[in-house]
Amino acid sequence: MPQQSNLLGCLWMVAGGLLFVAVTVLVRHLGSDMPAVQAAFIRYSIGLILVLPLLWRMRWRGVRPGSFKLYCYRGIVHGVGVMLWFFAMARIPLAEVTAIGFSTPVFTALGAILIFHEKVRLRRMLAILAGFIGTLVILRPGFQTIEAGSLAQLIAAFCFAGSFLLAKQMTRSENSGDILVMLTIFCTLALMPGAIYYWREPTWVEIGWLALVAIFATTGHYALTRAIAYAPLTVTQPLSFLQLVWAIIFGYWLFDEVPDTWVIAGALMIVGAISYLTHREAVAARRSRIQAAASSPV
Repeated sequence: MPQQSNLLGCLWMVAGGLLFVAVTVLVRHLGSDMPAVQAAFIRYSIGLILVLPLLWRMRWRGVRPGSFKLYCYRGIVHGVGVMLWFFAMARIPLAEVTAIGFSTPVFTALGAILIFHEKVRLRRMLAILAGFIGTLVILRPGFQTIEAGSLAQLIAAFCFAGSFLLAKQMTRSENSGDILVMLTIFCTLALMPGAIYYWREPTWVEIGWLALVAIFATTGHYALTRAIAYAPLTVTQPLSFLQLVWAIIFGYWLFDEVPDTWVIAGALMIVGAISYLTHREAVAARRSRIQAAASSPV
């Protein structure tokens, strides 16, 4: 039944949001004593262990030689984003990290126009503009000093958008499971040089926290995949705003962080823009299917 399927999709989306906020809480608890690049490297090294079963299956199929360049580029871009995210997470409030992170779909939509030459409609451009204005409301350049953590998270959101666009291009020829495994491999390799340069001996407690980060992040990605499988994005995407609610609750409860009104206002603008973009994409896709069916000779 469609209603039951949508409900399951919403539940998976809420679970995924909680898991990703749990990841931010764990990284915030870990603090800034460990270099960000080393923490990110350890997290992905543990994640590599988690995807070993998929890697074992991949060896029977092999990987297209022409895809290695794209895998490498994506690993570098995503690795830089993860490193900057770890840096930001230890320095600015949970709610601000989450709110700025909402700008990733806005950057993705703009990148799809510039790189894939997707059609630019006025309403789509206005939604992208609203998302950028929401980001400016959060950062308020000229009205306050932009902290290093906020700038790092903004660049991380840009990097994650680039990673998503590369993944979108690869889905045309590559298996989705292979894309996940190769991201983990190449992201680990991309982070390795910086981790070695800044390496300090981690404690077992730190490794334990980072192992939980890897487990929660991997499970969170699985939950989002299930949410998309059960329900349309137009149903599940607005629920991503709940991540900000969880971030505010946990930030206040665990770290005594009082949410900034401007951060919440900017996040609402970004989430509204994302929801509208998702709705318009769904309408455009449905219209294309109807036109294709109407023109079919059968």
